Amino acid sequence: MWGRFASTRFPASLQRWANRAFARVVGVDLTESEHPPEAYPSLSAFFVRKLKPGLRSWPVPEGVPGSPVDGVLGAHGTFQDGHVLQAKGLEYALPDLLQEREHGRFESGVFFTIYLSPRHYHRIHAPAGGRLREARAVPGRLLPVNLPAVRSVPDLFPRNERLVALLERGGVELALVAVGAYNVGSVSAAFDPGWGGGSGGTVTNRAGRTTIDVRRYDPPLSIERGEELMAFHLGSTVVMVVSSPWSSLPPIHPGLREGAELRLGSPLFDGPLA
Repeated sequence: MWGRFASTRFPASLQRWANRAFARVVGVDLTESEHPPEAYPSLSAFFVRKLKPGLRSWPVPEGVPGSPVDGVLGAHGTFQDGHVLQAKGLEYALPDLLQEREHGRFESGVFFTIYLSPRHYHRIHAPAGGRLREARAVPGRLLPVNLPAVRSVPDLFPRNERLVALLERGGVELALVAVGAYNVGSVSAAFDPGWGGGSGGTVTNRAGRTTIDVRRYDPPLSIERGEELMAFHLGSTVVMVVSSPWSSLPPIHPGLREGAELRLGSPLFDGPLA
């Protein structure tokens, strides 16, 4: 119901008021929006607005991964045995989140959980260049992913609707997971527009879907750092996983702290990947 309301095109004067009211209530920084609120024909279109060109920068050298989104950094750090921290006292299994059944992949490495509130920019970009081999649209629940839920609901992210993109860069496996939530089940795939029917159609939260929709790319898609990959049609959470033995990965950037605001392109590591 919320999705239908957000996609409805109201008369221009009412739509202008609705877009500006939404921006004011949630705290959107309109100075960063590519267009003024009245230029967007629906609340959903305003929600997936682009940024003005040149507002975000990426680390030097090119191999240093940057944040894939604007958002608030949650749990992050190293992991082993395929289990990742959700919140203090709660872990979940990466194979369940990724629906990854190939033994030995994503056993150890580094992870970042980034929460996108309604005020944030909601397009998701590649944190590093690489080859996109596979993507999975995984059906699930739409439980809230706010801080109280993250701290209390076991296996929250693996339960929810999500879109998983799997990339490889020089032997390092990288997974980017767009996790849906309450009122936020729809995610589009910019790397494969036809998957959603073109024109920003979504690949998740489809009525009647009960099985995982898998796309494999042979040859793999060549992805540049900073390239748009996905978009939330309302906001939620992104989980980024870099899988490789710790000794082969650069240190996590020393300036990262739980609860800190991240901007698209903010350095996540203190050095380049392989």
